[in-house]
Parts: sequence; C-alpha cells; structure tokens
Amino acid sequence: MTVIESYRPTRTFTFATEFRRQASRRRTQLALGFMVVLPLIILIAFELPSSDNRGNGGRRGSFSSLVDLATAGGLNFALFTVFVSASFLLIVVVALFHGDTVASEASWGSLRYLLAIPVPRGRLLGVKLAVSLAYSALAMVLLLATALAAGTARYGWHPLRSTIAGDIPSGDALLRLLGIMGYLAVSLLVVAGLAFLLSVTTDAPLGAVGGAVLLQILSSILDQITALGAIRSFLPSHFAEAWLGLLSTPIQTDNLVRGCISGLAYGAVFFGLAWWRFLRKDVVS
Repeated sequence: MTVIESYRPTRTFTFATEFRRQASRRRTQLALGFMVVLPLIILIAFELPSSDNRGNGGRRGSFSSLVDLATAGGLNFALFTVFVSASFLLIVVVALFHGDTVASEASWGSLRYLLAIPVPRGRLLGVKLAVSLAYSALAMVLLLATALAAGTARYGWHPLRSTIAGDIPSGDALLRLLGIMGYLAVSLLVVAGLAFLLSVTTDAPLGAVGGAVLLQILSSILDQITALGAIRSFLPSHFAEAWLGLLSTPIQTDNLVRGCISGLAYGAVFFGLAWWRFLRKDVVS
C-alpha cells in the first residue's frame, strides 16, 4: 500500500486529539476553574456581615433585596449566579475559547505545519470550532451545576421565588433554568461567531477575543439609545435579556423566539465568513 493510498484526512486531526490538547492549556484550565470557583465566591460573599447593618436590622438597597431573594434556595442562588455572569463573564469565556483557537496557532507559527501534515483546511476549522463550542458548553454546565450544588447545600431545595411571578415549583423551575441556559447558549453564538471570524483573520489572539467582547459591549450601549428606534431590534444584544420571559407565568416566548433567530442568524453569518476567509487565506505563520 502506498503512502497516498493510506492517507485518510479523517485521521489527521481528530476531535479527541484537539480536545485533549486544549485541555492541557492554561487558559482552558483557568476558564473552567473559574466557572467552578465563582459560585463559591458568591456564596462566601453572602455569608460576610453586611457593612450597612447599623442597628436597623437588615440590608438596604435594591441590590440587597436581590441578594435576599438569591438566598431563598438553591434554585434562586443558581439563577442569581447566572444573572450576574450572563452580561459579561460568559461573553468573555465564549470569546476566549473561539477567538484564541486559530489565532494562537498562527501566533506560535504552528498553523502552517498543521496544514502541511496535511490537514484539510475545512477539517481543521471544523474540529477547532467543535472543540470551542464544546468547551463553551462545558463552562456553562460547570457554572450552573456548581451554583445549584452549592446553593442547595447551603440554602436547601425550595420553589423558585421570582419578582415577576409567583413561586415556581422546583421541578418546573429546574426545567426553566435549563431553558435559560439553552437560550443563553444560542444568543452567545453571536460572540462565538465573531470571535471565530476574527481568529482566522488575525494572528493576535488577544485582538480576536477583545474584538468580539467590544462588539457586544458596543451593541449593548447602542441598544440603550431609544432614538435609534426599530434599528435596535437588529442589534446582536437587543434580546439579551429575553430569557426573563421564562420566569413569568405564563411563559412569554415572543422575544425568546426573536432572540434565538437573531443569535442563529448572526452566528451562521459569522461562521460562514470565517470558513470563506480561512479557505482562501494565504497561511504564512
């Protein structure tokens, strides 16, 4: 059998190999580790004495009332953890996994050697994207699972209390919480897609990650400008908080559907552009 006959593109770069390779990287370990540590930090912070207790018998302020609600049970604690993470932390983590994956290879000078093995460009990009999506999903699962476990151990397993509806039974609340995470995963495809596109465009991983994060921040700022009118509906972050509809009774799905369509559309465009760019790119590093 000749070398050409024994060559199989599917054996040159596998998902398992890349998954293990990324698992050994410090940024992956730190990102996943922080998803576990964050709920514990929040839990410890809740146990610290309140600095504004001066004989008036309790916490004060709107945020304090939100904290009181978060300690009503494990489900409420998990919801609070997701709430404080969704606006920035999850965006950074998703941008990190997708923006660093190809650009880091180029910055190290190893990208051209991977393609010279040879690994087909489409396969390399497909495996890189699949691993990045897998680690992003794993980070979200770790965050929710740790928050649920820590919150339940400390505050017990009780119905979910909500400020926009009555108490939601535990079983139903858990399903809604999973639905919230699913919606966030779809909406974050915008960040993932742009970070991935920038990753195949530049040799600077920090630029790819930072560019995706800055776009989301800019979109959030523009969304606050009411003078833009209907244009705001086309901003990537316009439906970022549509998951709150899952906490109402009955569930409000209109903005959830629009948000999913927006996330999938932007993600498809950015991922498609990334494929088009990389397949035609002159790789010299």
